Amino acid sequence: MQASLSRPAAATVLAIALAAVGLGPAASPAAAATIPAGSGSYTDSRPAGTSGPTTNTGAPVTPKLTAAAKDKPVPTNDWWSSLAYQRYGDNPYSTPMYGHPLTYQATSGGLEVGYPTTPAVVGAGRQYEYAHKADLTVGLSGLNSPDTKADDWSDWTVTPYWSDGTRTLRTTIGHGMPFVYAKGSGGDARITTAGTPTVFADNGNVLGVTVAGHHYALFAPTGSDWAVSGSTITAGLGGKDYFSLAVLPSTDALATYRKYAFSFVTGSKVAWESTGGAVKATYSLTTEAKEGTERGTLQALYRHQWLHTTDALTPYTYVSPRGTMKVRESASFTTSQKNQGVLPALPASSGVDKARLTGYLNEVANASDPFSGASDTYWTGKALGRLAQLVPVADQIGQTGIRDKLLGLMKGRLQEWFTAGGASEFSYDKSWKTLTGYPASYGSDTELNDHHFHYSYYVYAAAIVAQYDQAWAADSAWGTMVKTLVRDAANPSRTDAAYPFLRGFDVYAGHSWASGHQGFAAGNNQESSSESINLSAGLVLWGAATGDTGLRDLGSYLLTTESEAITQYWFDADQQVFPGSFGHDTVGMVWGSGGAYSTWWTANPEEIHGINVLPVTGGSLHLAREKAAIKRNIAEMERENGGPAVEWRDLLWEFESLADPAAAKAKWDAGNAGYTPEQGESKAHTYHWISTLDSVGAPDLTVSGNIPTSAVFTRNGVRTYSAHNHGSTARTVTFSDGATLSVPARSTATGTGTGGGDPDPDPEEPGPSTGNTFRLKSGGTLTTATDGTAGADTLASADGVNRDGTPYRPTVYEIKKVDGTLASGASTAFRLRVDAGTKVGLAPQVRVSYDLTGDGSFDRAETFRYFATDPVTGWEEYTQAVGTRSVTGSLGNLKGGTVRLEIWNALGNGTSQVQTGTDAAVVKIPFV
Repeated sequence: MQASLSRPAAATVLAIALAAVGLGPAASPAAAATIPAGSGSYTDSRPAGTSGPTTNTGAPVTPKLTAAAKDKPVPTNDWWSSLAYQRYGDNPYSTPMYGHPLTYQATSGGLEVGYPTTPAVVGAGRQYEYAHKADLTVGLSGLNSPDTKADDWSDWTVTPYWSDGTRTLRTTIGHGMPFVYAKGSGGDARITTAGTPTVFADNGNVLGVTVAGHHYALFAPTGSDWAVSGSTITAGLGGKDYFSLAVLPSTDALATYRKYAFSFVTGSKVAWESTGGAVKATYSLTTEAKEGTERGTLQALYRHQWLHTTDALTPYTYVSPRGTMKVRESASFTTSQKNQGVLPALPASSGVDKARLTGYLNEVANASDPFSGASDTYWTGKALGRLAQLVPVADQIGQTGIRDKLLGLMKGRLQEWFTAGGASEFSYDKSWKTLTGYPASYGSDTELNDHHFHYSYYVYAAAIVAQYDQAWAADSAWGTMVKTLVRDAANPSRTDAAYPFLRGFDVYAGHSWASGHQGFAAGNNQESSSESINLSAGLVLWGAATGDTGLRDLGSYLLTTESEAITQYWFDADQQVFPGSFGHDTVGMVWGSGGAYSTWWTANPEEIHGINVLPVTGGSLHLAREKAAIKRNIAEMERENGGPAVEWRDLLWEFESLADPAAAKAKWDAGNAGYTPEQGESKAHTYHWISTLDSVGAPDLTVSGNIPTSAVFTRNGVRTYSAHNHGSTARTVTFSDGATLSVPARSTATGTGTGGGDPDPDPEEPGPSTGNTFRLKSGGTLTTATDGTAGADTLASADGVNRDGTPYRPTVYEIKKVDGTLASGASTAFRLRVDAGTKVGLAPQVRVSYDLTGDGSFDRAETFRYFATDPVTGWEEYTQAVGTRSVTGSLGNLKGGTVRLEIWNALGNGTSQVQTGTDAAVVKIPFV
């Protein structure tokens, strides 16, 4: 939901760069009115009578960029977007920008810089803010620029630009940066302070001053000298064009900060990976040494970052609206978090009455108009989301007719929007490099608000369709349009000329922003963090369903990162962020300057609390990590509401069930007879959600699976493990407590246990080794012994040659002198765990051979199809379910015979591993 409008109810590339993440080639938005995209299309001109981005008075507006930046896609919906998007006709500079710890605002004379450290509670106690107030202004003597433009930017830094024809100034600022780096020509460096400064250090080109109780260090080129005259501080640059300043955590930090004064930041970049149940992200700055050779720097980490890094931090800290920021002395740091799992639906359970659920499902499927009132992008999305949640639920209880009817409804509506020329369509804006759906809503057109909210529902719905109909999701069909929406809202490419990198998501702040222009005194804002999560969850499911691991892992990174930001900054789970004077346990909206117990359209407590819950999906499970915070949240809502929820009772029951399923179930039982579901909800989904969690327990976020489509629930000490396998072959999911779960291809599996074992053994798979079941043992043997220890053997590289069907440097396991009678109807089975690490394109392949008499001549050879591994660290299960590629010879009884298993990499250019010594490393022969 956005950012600037009242509303009646909740709402919220080029091809070379996108090959790695599977977004496919970009259709060229040249002069054609309609641009094909697989089976779909969009336009490059808005429908008649509609509008694109405007000022607050409705005048059309184009990006405010320098010539150097004019061809780059503008990252709207950022912390600094007002530099490029002039929302107000009388302000060609910027509104306040909250980088943290510093705040900024561009003016005609340069860049205002502040460091707010004392919060104010305003709005009748409903909002806390660390509002921007200038301590000083960075500029050049005489600078009087008619405007400020965006000259350059990277993942979390930006370079504003001023020029008055004689003087030119550029400054580089960013999240977590205590420095402001300035480059200027045509005048002396000039710092104007808000009051007379107190000088605490004067070392020629290095000056320490205290302004409004905050300590700053000013750095001019070596040989220069700062001069203080009242509130004006100047320094000649001596033929150089650079100077800098830093806000100091204390005056005794000057020596440390001086070390990095001329190591100018030139760019910022995040890199992420999702492997083995963990999401790692590295945040790096690039620098340029203006003097000397120092290339390091100092970075202030937000709470959601320093909670999840093991990198060394200094004792220095800063105050911010997000709690304490801690300083690292390095140009990079890495965070690591457990992957927050996403399920297409909660697992099957005995707590659900199938007949009752079928009745609820039919109410939705047989409605006279399942899309009633859904005409614009947001409300159409909400309707699609409601149906999408019910498809896997119907499938789970065997109601395939209802499932397919719902899928048909979703496909039909998605295809209408994905085809240009009808009453609803998407249009590409070449000036702003954005895709907007028309009819638009809540400023998604005129302010570029909320694209990540609106499009989240389309991506999520398309992911559910793809789970059941891969052909529909192909690029040649409707997948290209889905990916085009992704490119607009959450583009993983920095070199796509058509759309900006991660438009809505602020990688350093750890969450998304809703306003396209950031035109507020309080900075940018985001209300419905849960609709942002909905996009991330949709990316996980879409990527998994279509085999696009790049988009799947992007979704995991976004979801896991934003989950911690929500935990800390919306729900204050650790009670270390909100000021003590702010009398609320949650906020409905986060601003650059702080947070507000409010929404854009109502002061109703139910919606203030519920807006960061909806939509409730298999991507909402992350909220269960902080169960005490959920209970505080519900308790506050009921206090503020004067009693339990009424209007949004279903959403808040579902939210409470993540912490206390029994309490939520009691409320459902007492109040489900006569309520109207929230517009993105249904009685079918709410009943299934609450009844399932009451049966299997609340999500257990202490345990994670090694694939992102997995989750764990705990009730009375018993864990229920659930995972969905979108792939075409069976696999074993391993959980961080040691439990494993065998998941057939394109299916969901569920099992119970207390950890440390297979909670759901598949009787079709070979079990623990017995007389006809042999473990692989390192050293090349097959054995029935059960006292071996787990190990792993290396599989040689295929050396870049296709070895399909022909063993190449195989790893061989044998057992000799085997007797056995051929069993009628039986066949060879095996269960192996293989892992290619992060290598791409490897494919282990197995051949099992039988020498029936032990004479050295093999009478039978069964070669199975290879198993394409994923480039994610963690064991994957390879079984005979892949089918045989070729079979030669015949079987008979074994008399002193030999059984041999060979495994090799059929494809690729790298080594992989096969597990040994466990019950997941066995071959079962068809003999008794």
